[in-house]
Amino acid sequence: MKASRLAVAICSLLFALTATAQTPPAATLTENPVFQKNCAKCHGKTGEGRHFAGPSLVSEKTTSTSADELRDIITNGKHHMPKFAGKLTPEEINTLVQQITASKK
Repeated sequence: MKASRLAVAICSLLFALTATAQTPPAATLTENPVFQKNCAKCHGKTGEGRHFAGPSLVSEKTTSTSADELRDIITNGKHHMPKFAGKLTPEEINTLVQQITASKK
């Protein structure tokens, strides 16, 4: 009886920890803390790009780029953009890709 109570308590604790550790992703690109910390410096706080820095992430050209290509660019870098493999998790990169493609004008 004691072993089953202990197992239930451990399972409940693990469930509670995983439920609180997962924060829901931000609804939009500009609300995403990962974007604000890693991308806004070059692409602007609104994602519309900065002169002589990163291009717009909300332009038709960027938002119509395939998810695989965007994922590759974020992961491996391109031109002056650094690679974010090892700096961002695959989940963070996927969230950014989804938010970029969802921000079509």
